[in-house]
Amino acid sequence: MKTILFETTGKPADILQTVERPLPEPGPGEVRIKVIASPINPSDVMFVQNLYGIRPQLPSGAGFEGVGTIDAVGEGVDMKTGTRVSFTGLGTWSEYVIASHRGLIPVPDAMPDDVAAQLFVNPFTAFAMVEESGVKEGGWLMLTACGSAFGKMVIQLCKQKGIQTIGTVRRDDLNDELKSLGLTEVINTETENMVARVKEITGGKGAECVLDAVGGHTASEALKCLGKGGTMLIFGLLSLQDPSINVGLMIFRELTVRGFWLTDWMRRVDSKTRQEVAQNVISSLTSGQIKLPVEASYNLDQIVEAVEHSERHGRWGKILVKP
Repeated sequence: MKTILFETTGKPADILQTVERPLPEPGPGEVRIKVIASPINPSDVMFVQNLYGIRPQLPSGAGFEGVGTIDAVGEGVDMKTGTRVSFTGLGTWSEYVIASHRGLIPVPDAMPDDVAAQLFVNPFTAFAMVEESGVKEGGWLMLTACGSAFGKMVIQLCKQKGIQTIGTVRRDDLNDELKSLGLTEVINTETENMVARVKEITGGKGAECVLDAVGGHTASEALKCLGKGGTMLIFGLLSLQDPSINVGLMIFRELTVRGFWLTDWMRRVDSKTRQEVAQNVISSLTSGQIKLPVEASYNLDQIVEAVEHSERHGRWGKILVKP
């Protein structure tokens, strides 16, 4: 079978290789999945560069989620071959992958493959972070880099909940699309004063929560946009630069800054909460209430082109790997 491997960490376009490997066999509690599609997420790119919470054991596969059909089952697995499932694991950029049966989500017939491929990472993170934000109907939630696939998901989810959103961008080419999805206000950080604009938009109150994936100067400025008792949830570092924290601001506004990682959140919450999030995600995606656009798809032999495309500025949809 064809699969993507890397033998040293670094820039994905420089180190990812398409190689042939023997077809793997599932062990007890495992299934073998014939992969239909797998997205390229920021976490995948960070993992290949050894900048993620999970460290690669070299040589390593790449890709953390996807959709496919069960091709073979191991001992103790009561699932039928041919079942289409959303799955998570390591090495999903491959023709076949081994996954634990416990993490599989059967995909409704009404859900297209391109949507099912993205079922877990961004949707679960978006639902969980909006819940963790504590922002209620009518409140203000701010998110940096709002033109990302994750940002678009949050915007749509907040619209459903009646939460007002402020999103930051560096270019104005996606503004109309973001507004159509439900973004209340957009701020171009290249041409506008972020702090002054948030103060103006919120009538001087500030945002109740900021979801930040950028870090660096953007996160430092976004912290100043929080109102009294506000919270910043940091879940990424696209700039690869740590933000500077204004301690006086934190003290006198009683601000909270903390990280968010979906893996730990899934371990922390009870099974009822996980099931509720899963049901909400599947319902919203199947009904089309929330959309996950795809900009382009590539096969395994085109992996370098795929990762380069995934990192282009101004993308409007996800990049998929389709073996």
